[in-house]
Amino acid sequence: MKRAVYLLLALVLALTLTTAEMAPALAVTQADIDALKGDASDLTSQKKALKKKLDELADDKSQAMARKQLLDQQISNTSAQIQNVEAQIASYADLIAQTEAELLDAQQREQAQYELFCARVRAMEERGAVSYWSVLFKAESFTDLLGRLDIINEIMDSDQAVIDKLQALQVEIENKKTTLETSKTESEAAKADLVSKKSELDSQRKEANALIQSLAANENETEAAIDGLEEEEAAIQAEIQRLSRKLAQEQAAQGQSSNAALGGYIWPVSSHYITSTFGGRASPGGIGSTNHKGIDIGRVGYTSEIHAAKAGTVIVSQYSSSYGNYVVVSHGSGNTTLYAHMSSRKVTAGQYVNQGDVLGITGSTGNSTGPHLHFEISENGSRINPLNYLTGYTLAG
Repeated sequence: MKRAVYLLLALVLALTLTTAEMAPALAVTQADIDALKGDASDLTSQKKALKKKLDELADDKSQAMARKQLLDQQISNTSAQIQNVEAQIASYADLIAQTEAELLDAQQREQAQYELFCARVRAMEERGAVSYWSVLFKAESFTDLLGRLDIINEIMDSDQAVIDKLQALQVEIENKKTTLETSKTESEAAKADLVSKKSELDSQRKEANALIQSLAANENETEAAIDGLEEEEAAIQAEIQRLSRKLAQEQAAQGQSSNAALGGYIWPVSSHYITSTFGGRASPGGIGSTNHKGIDIGRVGYTSEIHAAKAGTVIVSQYSSSYGNYVVVSHGSGNTTLYAHMSSRKVTAGQYVNQGDVLGITGSTGNSTGPHLHFEISENGSRINPLNYLTGYTLAG
């Protein structure tokens, strides 16, 4: 009998160890999703603050460019919310898959534990109902009595362990089922929220583009806006040249060559459709420059990747009223490329990029009436026509 008890205990222990090894490692937890929800709450607070500022400027026509800047920030906020919700949905998908696997594992362990319980009951039935007291009373000595008592305690503990394990597994299964249903419900809610936010983003983009176009309806406002933008662009160009010279000096001090062969550019986006060429042109939307210092590349939408036309060091990555989100890469002394009106930037100042690396995503931020990429090349400190180097393009009719 004592040997049988030890075998039963060994079986219980083996089952416990096996199930512990089978438990899958968590890749995603509810805490991860809760952290994303915390970020979403912060974004919602930012959204409310931006909405308040926009409402304050709603009736002030002289503040059109300030309002456009706030609209760009609002668009950026909504885009960040969309990315957050998409991350939540992806995390829910992983969590649901994990929970389903854990549920199946728990159900299999429950079945094994139940079979062990049934085997124990059948063994007791086969032996017949034997009173523990009768076993003790048959002891032939005090030493024998103590030995029999130890065996009975081991049997009772083993039987209770089987029952406790079975009950714990049943609770675990119910908890897994509840978690699974909650995750599925919250995932569907997040998907509905995603649809709503994408619709909101589309409306915000239309409002921002319409605001720039509306400036042409009022001559005084248009002239004031043009003056302000041209002044800002001049300051930006001066800063670009200053930073380019500074980088060249730093590279020279470190024994690095800052001279780069001219040319060797690639198209910064997949589209080769030119909506506005370099030089004189009619003012787009009544507010764009009539002396265009770059080219505008259309048919890009709000999701096209912008690539470095040439390897170099990022010297500017920021927002301005004229260029919106823009990036400038220095390729050597006096040789730079500029990429403007991005919906988002993917690099920071000081970062080295290889030719073809992603700098950002196309958009319509700043002085822009629709999604496109404004692209500039400067050589020896002067802006030149990028189409001197880029071939295979199509001009808008």
